[in-house]
Amino acid sequence: MDTNGFVVDEKSESRLYVGNLDLRINEAAVIKMFSPYGKIISEDFLWHTRGPKKGEPRGYAFIQYSSKEEAELAREKMHGRLACGRPLVVRLASEKLLEDTSHHHHPKRLLPEANRTRSASGSSSGQMSRDERVAAIKNKLKALEEDEKPRDPKKLKI
Repeated sequence: MDTNGFVVDEKSESRLYVGNLDLRINEAAVIKMFSPYGKIISEDFLWHTRGPKKGEPRGYAFIQYSSKEEAELAREKMHGRLACGRPLVVRLASEKLLEDTSHHHHPKRLLPEANRTRSASGSSSGQMSRDERVAAIKNKLKALEEDEKPRDPKKLKI
């Protein structure tokens, strides 16, 4: 673990997570913003696939550079840079933020790997079974859906 509180997986050091994207930013704009820093091998721009926001951007993307050095340069130059008035969040895709250092109004959520306990028959290697992974994904989706539900103004305390 490095001093910033991140866990780094060395296999994907050239893949970046780009978050806090304004909904007006499209795939071409992301590629144009990040191409000056190196050769982009692939780019995954994520969209809502169902629900009321179907077809809208999710507000984040992943960019794969041809080298670790290119990815590090892009992270250094682009993290915090304003795009459509919002500061970009750029980090290695393999980094898992262990402590929320941002000022979001959402409650902190522990990473499943950090708070998962093992049953007596469970693997001690830290690998999740397929059923555990499916359950974790379902729980995450449920939590995300609850965050996206419009709040009833009658129930809000003013």
